[in-house]
Amino acid sequence: MYKLPAILLVLASGVLITFSACAQKKEIIVSAAISLKSVFEEIGVIYEKQTGVHPKFNFAASGVLQQQIESGAPVDVFAAAARKQMDDIQKKGLLLDETRKDFAGNTLVLITPVDSTQRIRSFYDLAAPGIERISIGNPKTVPAGQYARDALTALELWDKLQPRLIPAENARHVLEYVSRGEVDAGLVYASDAANSSGKILVVSEAPKGSHEEIIYQIAVLADSSNSTAAIKFIEVVRSETGRSIIAKYGFTSGF
Repeated sequence: MYKLPAILLVLASGVLITFSACAQKKEIIVSAAISLKSVFEEIGVIYEKQTGVHPKFNFAASGVLQQQIESGAPVDVFAAAARKQMDDIQKKGLLLDETRKDFAGNTLVLITPVDSTQRIRSFYDLAAPGIERISIGNPKTVPAGQYARDALTALELWDKLQPRLIPAENARHVLEYVSRGEVDAGLVYASDAANSSGKILVVSEAPKGSHEEIIYQIAVLADSSNSTAAIKFIEVVRSETGRSIIAKYGFTSGF
């Protein structure tokens, strides 16, 4: 049987390795807060057209994504709905230096079913007799739930409302509970409410100063297999086009 000369075998191996490396660079993994789903899916289309790199999205509550990253999940870009999750990851040396950026803001709002017969007009009305089920994101893993807990605490309602609270896996689930009339009220992001099915009513915003400012942050992971493409994704998110898409879905985008 004819055998290739050793030099040709080496060259062939090099070509295969190079081809494999190029193939790997055609995709990045983006773990993002689920409230960003519509925004990032639209931005992802633009990013892929510009770069030829496919962004594979993993959407969940920011706290859940943090746990995945800390457990070694392969992630190139992390976008969180609160500083806390990003702070925790950075303290463990898991972020690529100087890639952490602000890129969007949001507002916490109180919503009810659009056909509700309950007279809920403010956060204080949640403590009224007859209001039995109020949904918020689980404060342990969901930034929207953490903001909700802080707001209710600041308004001296947290302890009073404990028996009525229905925790959810994320803010989108809270929206679903309210839309279906399964709860009397819920606390979600203004962006979620703005893009709902029309079955909910926004009755109030959380009073200013009742919780930490809602700032979304994005960063490249230190062990990213394609940090160049990951950095480019952040650039597209923070570009003029990216900011217009962010604003379109109800977020603030002046960052």
